[in-house]
Amino acid sequence: MKHKVIIFSAPSGSGKSTVINHLLEKCSELELSISATSRAPRGEEKDGVEYYFLSTEEFESRIEADEFVEYEQVYKGSYYGTLKSELQRIWDKGHIILFDVDVKGGVNLKRIFGDDALSVFIQAPSVEVLKERLIKRGTDTPEAIETRVAKAREEMAYAPQFDRILINDDLATCLAEAEQIVADY
Repeated sequence: MKHKVIIFSAPSGSGKSTVINHLLEKCSELELSISATSRAPRGEEKDGVEYYFLSTEEFESRIEADEFVEYEQVYKGSYYGTLKSELQRIWDKGHIILFDVDVKGGVNLKRIFGDDALSVFIQAPSVEVLKERLIKRGTDTPEAIETRVAKAREEMAYAPQFDRILINDDLATCLAEAEQIVADY
């Protein structure tokens, strides 16, 4: 049996989490795939809710054991990936998997799932708007924001590799377009 997946990727600060949370509230058949990461939890993040938090050693040992569908070393020593067991957990419920992944992960997942996947790239109207959003979010140091903005410039070059590009300029419009994209799929 073929299982459908929907992939959302975006540079930091593009509004991806807002769009995904909206879709999860609107569409009961969608379920978010929880990614694994070797980074430390931020703020109130809990293991098994926002991410499966693994040590770098545990992450690398699971790579060796072929337990990931895909993974990426996003920053030095900072891994993110999708565990095969997570996909099976969601498919066993009869749900459609919704991926919230970085841009390279999105491209990799589209390559892996092919026509069984819809890939959507969300982007802010400009790099300047994205930077303002990251500053307002208040979760990163100025240095971290500069790193994220530089990475966002690189990531925007991947947009054409996605099935759909969603510009998050006006949030209400963006959410409505996201709902329509999912409904059409």
